[in-house]
Amino acid sequence: MQPIYLALLFIAIIAIGEVISIKSRARIPTLLVVVATVFVLLQTGILPEEYIAASTFVAVGGVLVPVLIVHLGTMIPLKTMFKQYQAVLITLIGLAFSVIGVIVIVTLLFDYATAVAGAGPITGGIIAYIVTADGLREAGLTAIIAIPITVFTIQNFFGMPLTSIFLARYAKKIRADETAADAAQGLAPDSTEKEKSYVLPKEWMQSHFVIIFLLFAGGALAVFLGQFTGINASLWALAIGVAAAALRFLPERSMEKANSSGITMIALIFVVINSLIGVTWDQIVASLLPVMVIMIVGIAGLMLGAIIGAKLFKWDTNKSIPVVLTALYGFPGDYLIVEEISRSEGRTEAERQRIMDELMAPMLIGGFTSVTVGSVAIASILISTL
Repeated sequence: MQPIYLALLFIAIIAIGEVISIKSRARIPTLLVVVATVFVLLQTGILPEEYIAASTFVAVGGVLVPVLIVHLGTMIPLKTMFKQYQAVLITLIGLAFSVIGVIVIVTLLFDYATAVAGAGPITGGIIAYIVTADGLREAGLTAIIAIPITVFTIQNFFGMPLTSIFLARYAKKIRADETAADAAQGLAPDSTEKEKSYVLPKEWMQSHFVIIFLLFAGGALAVFLGQFTGINASLWALAIGVAAAALRFLPERSMEKANSSGITMIALIFVVINSLIGVTWDQIVASLLPVMVIMIVGIAGLMLGAIIGAKLFKWDTNKSIPVVLTALYGFPGDYLIVEEISRSEGRTEAERQRIMDELMAPMLIGGFTSVTVGSVAIASILISTL
C-alpha cells in the first residue's frame, strides 16, 4: 500500500479522536482514542504492524521529537522556569510514594521481582520500560517481562482521563478569575513580542524557514550533547529552547511562528502509535492481576504524593494531581491534554491563552521530571537490586 494511503488512514484515526475529544470537552483525550483504536486494530489483525512503519511518519516523528522539545522550551519564559521548582518537588514526592507503595504492597502480595517489574514503568515512559525489560532478561526473569510491557501499554488509559478531569476543574477556576481575565486581555502579547530585538536580523526572524532551521539546529545540538554527556537529550533540548528564547536567538512559541505545529504533532502521535507494536492480548491477560494491583497502588501513591505536595506548597490539588500524573504518559501526552483543555474550557481566546499559560509549564516540567529523569533513575536502581 502506498505511504500516502497509510498516512491517510492513521490521520483519519487521529481526526476521529480529535472530534471525540471536542464533543466530550476533552474528557476523552485524542491520544487515548488513537492508542485504543490502533491497539484493537493491531490485535485483531485488521491493521498489520508493518503498516505503521510503512507510513514513514514514524521516522519523521522520531526526528522531530528533539525539535519539538526545543520549541516547548521557547514556550516557557525563563522567569516561569525558575518558578517551577515546586512542580519538580511535588512530582518527586508523588514518585516516592508511588514506588514505595508498589515495592511494599506488591512484594507482599506477589514477590519482589514482580514489584520491580512494575515500579519503573508506572513512574515513567518507554525508557523506563526498556531499562526494566532489559534488566529482567539479564536476570533470567523472562516469565514476567509481560508485566512492564502491559503496565507501559495500559497506563495511558488510566492517566489521561484522570488528568483531563482534574485539569478541566482547574481550568474552570482559572476561567472564573475575572481579575486575571481583565489583566490578560490588556497584555497585548503580540505587540510586546514585536518590541523585543533578536540576535539575528529581524528580517531573518520573519522567515518560517530560518526559524525551522534554528529549531532543527537546537534539536541536533541536544542529541549531540545527549550522546556526549550521557544526560538525556530531551533535557538538553528543553534547556536549549529556554536559553534560545531568553537570549533572543529564537522567538517565543517558535514553531507556531513558523506555522509548523500541526503537522509536527501528527508526526509525534505516530511515535506513540509505534510503541504499541509487539504487545499482544495474551501478554496482557497473563499479567492482568499483578498489573492491576501495580496500577491501583502506583496511581494511588502518585495522587497521595500530589495531595501532600499541594498541602506543603499551597497548590490546588486539581493542579498538583495532573502534574504528578504526567508520570503515566509523559510527553507528548501532557502537551496534547493541556492544549485540548485550553481549547475546550476557554470561552474566548484570552481565556484559552490564560489556561495554556497557567498549565503548560508545570505539566511539562512534571512530565520531564518523572518520565525523563525520575523513572529512568528509579528503574535503573531497582533493576540493579535483582
